Amino acid sequence: MPAAYSVDLRQRILDAYEAKEGSQRQLAKRFKVSLSFVRDLMRHYREQKTVQPKPHGGGAVAKIGVKEQALIADWLKQQPDLVLWELCERLEQECAVQVGISTMWRVLEQMNLSVKKNI
Repeated sequence: MPAAYSVDLRQRILDAYEAKEGSQRQLAKRFKVSLSFVRDLMRHYREQKTVQPKPHGGGAVAKIGVKEQALIADWLKQQPDLVLWELCERLEQECAVQVGISTMWRVLEQMNLSVKKNI
């Protein structure tokens, strides 16, 4: 996701709008931003009295934490021929964490580990 526009740019757009230097459409073209950004900025300023960007909304909490990753690494050291679905089953049995094969694959990629590809 791209970074938020700078506070300086936001302030310059607001100042130009309040000085009636053009319509929202003209200001969007002048500052090379989208019309919807200018509209949203004006609404945000009216409601919040600030041009500061909103804080990031967060995201989903990872199902497989550091503790589980350590367990998975140990399992693969002890038994390197485990396949993805076996890792998923074992994680569910031992940690009560249910994940899909895709999630397990992404976690292993993040850990720079590989698993056996076929049975």
